[in-house]
This record gives sequence, C-alpha cells and structure tokens, in this order.
Amino acid sequence: MILFLFFCVHSIFSQEENENEELKVVTEEVAVKKKKKKNQKLRPYEPLAPARAAFYSAILPGLGQAHTGKYWKIPIVYGALGAGIYYYKFNNDLYTEARDFYKSRLAGVPDDPTNRLSVLTNEQLIDRQRRFRKDQELSIMITVGLYVLNIIDANVTAHLQQFNVSKDLSFKPKVNFNELGGKPNYGMSLNYSF
Repeated sequence: MILFLFFCVHSIFSQEENENEELKVVTEEVAVKKKKKKNQKLRPYEPLAPARAAFYSAILPGLGQAHTGKYWKIPIVYGALGAGIYYYKFNNDLYTEARDFYKSRLAGVPDDPTNRLSVLTNEQLIDRQRRFRKDQELSIMITVGLYVLNIIDANVTAHLQQFNVSKDLSFKPKVNFNELGGKPNYGMSLNYSF
C-alpha cells in the first residue's frame, strides 16, 4: 500500500508543467541554431562553378586552382608541367645530337675525337636515337596527363566546395599506448557530433 501511494504521488508530480523547463528548452534550441549558423560557411549552390573552374584551368594551368581558392596548388601544377617540359627538351636535345652525328657519319664526315659520341658504333647510335625518341614521347604523354589532371583537380575541388565539410565530422588517426605491454596500438576513429 505504501508503494502504491508512493508511485501515485510521484506520477502526479510528473504531470505538472514547469514553465522554466519550457523556457530552458527554447533557449537551448535557439543556442543550437545560432551555433549551426555560425559554423556554416556555405556558398550558395552554383551548378556551373565546377565547369567554370575546369575551363579556367584549361585556358591557363593553375587558374582553376586560383578560382577555387587553392593557391598552394599553383606551384605544384607549374612544377609538374615544367618538369615534363624540361624532360621533353632534354630528351629532344640528346635525340637531335645522336641523329645529327649519325647523319654526318653516313655522309662521310670524319669523326671529331673530342665528341663523346665518336666511340659509338652505328647500331649504338641508332639505339640511342630510339631510346631518346621513346623517352621524348613518354615525357609528352606525362605532361599532357599532368595537364588533364590539373583540369580534373580544379573541377573536383569546385564540386567539393559546395558540400558542408565541417569539423563536426572528422576522421582522425590515433595512436594509443598499451599500458600492459608498452607497445603502441594503432587505429582509426570516425568522430561525429550532432
């Protein structure tokens, strides 16, 4: 009987409305909404922004990265394209040198003993020409591939800027030390907060 009265009285109190509780809930909701608005720095959705960034990168490499605000990628783009162009020129010069020396040898011009190619046979000169021609074509393909990769990077970056990527959702690698064995435990954790 005492338990019955205890539960009845308790349920009666739980049915009372407290205005302070409602006010507290409303102010917490407002605080959460303000916090969400503060954390959201979303640009308005622009469906043509990725195409525009890709077009800019196609016109001038690195311009699409500047358009998306990734200025630190511009030296990487020019370094990669510059390396490809350098190796093309390097292989072209060596190919031209071997080809000209081979042509002069076939024309009957006596070999210059100071020239480093004078010790090579005709077959070795032909092989040298083939190798440098192949390397020259490979450097052209790599440079074109890097140019296309520059355009793709600008397009993908512009696409990803239209998504809300906040610190509330993060992927953090973490190392814990095993206190029993003294060895590190490696792992990954996916953290999210609401």
